[in-house]
Amino acid sequence: MTDPHTSDDLGARVEAAVGAALLAIEAAQTTAELQAAKAAHNGQGSALAALNASLREIAPEERKAAGQLIGGGRQQVGAAIAARQGELEAAEEAAQLEAERIDVTALPRLQRPGGRHPLTLLQEEMGDVFVGMGWEIAEGPELEHEWYNFDALNVDPDHPARSESDTFYVAPADRHLVLRTQTSPVQIRSLLTRELPVYVVAPGRVYRTDDIDATHLPVFTQLEGLAVDKGITMAHLRGTLEHLARQMFGEEARIRLRPNYFPFTEPSAEMDVWHPGMRGGARWVEWGGCGMVNPNVLRAAGVDPEVHSGFAFGMGIERTLQFRYQLDDMRDMIEGDVRFTEQFGMVI
Repeated sequence: MTDPHTSDDLGARVEAAVGAALLAIEAAQTTAELQAAKAAHNGQGSALAALNASLREIAPEERKAAGQLIGGGRQQVGAAIAARQGELEAAEEAAQLEAERIDVTALPRLQRPGGRHPLTLLQEEMGDVFVGMGWEIAEGPELEHEWYNFDALNVDPDHPARSESDTFYVAPADRHLVLRTQTSPVQIRSLLTRELPVYVVAPGRVYRTDDIDATHLPVFTQLEGLAVDKGITMAHLRGTLEHLARQMFGEEARIRLRPNYFPFTEPSAEMDVWHPGMRGGARWVEWGGCGMVNPNVLRAAGVDPEVHSGFAFGMGIERTLQFRYQLDDMRDMIEGDVRFTEQFGMVI
C-alpha cells in the first residue's frame, strides 16, 4: 500500500492543487471573482493549506523537503493571483474611464430649466408693492391658537366660521389649536409686538375645509394688510387698494367698495376690481374684503381706539393670479405640471 506522505504522492497532490488554483485564477473575470478563487485555493480551507497542515505527520527527516515543496506551490499560486489581479484592475479601471469619458467637442444637451412657482413670484411681487410704500412684511405660525385666529379678531364663539365644517381643529381639543383660516392673526401678533404706528402686510398659507374645484382650494395663500396710526381713514384704505390694483392689473384698473360685514372691521366692505384685461371684456370681479379695524380688535391688542385707528384688507393670491392671467381652473396651480409653470417664464 502506498504511503500517503511519500515524496511522490505529496508532489502529485501539490501539483493537482496548484493546477486547480491556476485554472480558477485564469477563469476569474473580475477582482471579486479573483478574491473568491484566492480564498478557495490559497486560503485556510484550501487544499494547499490542508497539505501544509499535514506536515506534522511526516517524518522529521523528510519534513523540510516536503515543506519546501508545498511552499513552492503556494508561492506559485500567490504569484499567479498577483499577476491576474494587476490585469483585472487595469481592465476595470479602463472600463470605468471609458464609461465616464466626456466628449468635450460634443454639443451640450439642452436641459429643461426649472423655476419658482408663479404663486411664489406673485406673492413676492405684491409684497414688494408695499415695501415700496414703506410697509413691512410680517409672518406668523400656520398652526395658530384660537384666541389669535378668532377671539382677538372679535369673532363670536357661535360664529359659523368656528364650526368644524369651516375650520381644521388640531387634537387635543383642550389646546385650542387650529390651522389658521386667514392671515389676520398676524395682525394681532404685529400689534402686540411692534411699536405704533404699524404698517404690515402678511402673506402666507391658510386652511379651510373646502373641496377642491375650479375656484376653491383647501390650502391657499392670502395677502393681508394692516395699517394702524393716528388719523387713519377709509380714504387711506381706498387709495392703498387702488394703488395695489393698478400694480397688479394695469393703470386702467380701479376698485369699488360695497358695504358688507366682517367681525374684525367696522365699517366693512367687499372690494371689487375693474379689470380691463378680463376675457370677454372688462368687468367688475370680487377681489377681497376690507374695512376699518374694529375697536374691539384694537382693544384686544392693547391699542386705544380713541387715539389710534386703522384699516385692514385681505385677498387671495390664487384669485389674483387667476384674474391677472385669465386662468379658468385653480387646480392647475397645485398639480405641479411644468407645462403650467412654463407659461410664466420659469424665473429662477
